[in-house]
Amino acid sequence: MPGNGLDYSALFNRDLPPPSGPWEGHPRYNFIGGHSDPDMVPTEEFIESAARVFRDDPRNISMYNFSGGPQGILPLRRFLVDKLARHRGIDTNIDDVLITSGSGQGIELINEILLEEGDTVIVEAFSFSGALGNLRRRKVNFAGIELDQDGMRMDHLAEVLADLRAKGVRPKYIYTIPTLQNPTGTVLTMARRQRLLELSEEYGVPIFEDECYADLIFEGEYENAIRSMDDTNRVLHIGSFSKTLGPGTRLGYVVAPWDVMSRLLSRKNDAGTGVMDQMIVGDYFTNHYEDHILEMRAALKRKCDALSSALRESFGPSIEFEVPRGGMYLWVKLPPGVDSRDLNGPALREGIAFNPGPDWSADPDAAANYIRLCFALPSEAEIWEGVEKLAEVFRREGALP
Repeated sequence: MPGNGLDYSALFNRDLPPPSGPWEGHPRYNFIGGHSDPDMVPTEEFIESAARVFRDDPRNISMYNFSGGPQGILPLRRFLVDKLARHRGIDTNIDDVLITSGSGQGIELINEILLEEGDTVIVEAFSFSGALGNLRRRKVNFAGIELDQDGMRMDHLAEVLADLRAKGVRPKYIYTIPTLQNPTGTVLTMARRQRLLELSEEYGVPIFEDECYADLIFEGEYENAIRSMDDTNRVLHIGSFSKTLGPGTRLGYVVAPWDVMSRLLSRKNDAGTGVMDQMIVGDYFTNHYEDHILEMRAALKRKCDALSSALRESFGPSIEFEVPRGGMYLWVKLPPGVDSRDLNGPALREGIAFNPGPDWSADPDAAANYIRLCFALPSEAEIWEGVEKLAEVFRREGALP
């Protein structure tokens, strides 16, 4: 340590993760995270929306929470209420909507008001790494429910709920990503959504519904949100604008009854989600949502098809995956005995980034031979090149025949 500088090592929180190194930029072949296609950013329309909203009342950016108060500006909340009614079957109002700084903040806030160390929640066996990491940091117990091609298995959920009741444990919630599940891409059937509501009522456990990807079904009709079927306030619902525009917008939302909403607001200590982003996105989506989402779905489908074809060509029958109905991920099963964590470093050294399966699993060892690949960011040419190089790395490391 140079000079007489202060040594912080004895002052850090003991629960901090290991330190990270300086950021070295994005890898050339980036198959991680929830990135979106930069070519799909509607730059000219954003400029038009920004011009319109900046000519409006300047107090929106000169005051904390001016238009709409701490729950978010009114135009964006009105758009959201209309969109949820038309596209997800949810009948709600602006008083039940909170705009957040990404859906991750929605997860954080709900956990903040509901969870204490030692509590129990129910999750899907494979699930969003951010949600699982938040639970682990809070030292919360969680039970993973098995999934099949139709989403979370209700027979297994019923068994787990009955077993927990027998032990005197009442879970705080059931966390599910029912539409284009992350990472598996499955869609929970309507029959299972109804059964989930029945189990929620029987055991007195609320449902925490995460619909970040529900706008990204490639084509055709798809199932309404669980919240749309609920008339007893059993479902807390969150979603995201980031997946349809780009994660840099940092905008998400929570739909919840006022007794929950009032507590969420008491813990949202950021002086409000960024108003300029809300103003621009609210104006853009009010004027362009339908056209934008159709273009986004078509682009994602082309990339999903490219990734699926590239995997079949470069990996052959050594891997397994299901082509999803939408979204931006493929959940790929590697041969038995392979640990994807051991392959992450060698791939990064070749400029290829993927998500190892254990980060997306309630039981990390159960997902050791899985990887998650995001196809939204790279071009189709980069997908083909990156997958071919990834297969070469895996073969060199002994993970493929």
